[in-house]
Amino acid sequence: MAEVIAEVQANPNQLVAITARAAREIMKTKEENGIPTSHALRLGVKGGGCSGMTYVLAFDEQPREDDTVYEMEGLTIFLDPKSHHYLSGTTLDFSDGLHGRGFVFSNPNASRTCGCGHSFGV
Repeated sequence: MAEVIAEVQANPNQLVAITARAAREIMKTKEENGIPTSHALRLGVKGGGCSGMTYVLAFDEQPREDDTVYEMEGLTIFLDPKSHHYLSGTTLDFSDGLHGRGFVFSNPNASRTCGCGHSFGV
């Protein structure tokens, strides 16, 4: 675990950044759904959607063996190696505008996105 933290500190731009607004909404979601404060945010990707891959947000009690584990904006974040590859340098924000409420991923690795913004391709 110490190696992972040292690697994260040496390469902060290779992480998924969480804005303060997104962090507040994540904490609010945990509280409203009775999710223990000890659970971390798991970020990931999976196959699907119109562009090939979709974003995954979940809560998890323990990291998996190969996860990158780091803290940002008061949240502990778990990121698996495959997802880390596709999400490196991404920013997660929360929008509450004319097009609705929801989390917004700004992913520099995405070569295309679908119209709704929920999936991407590389």
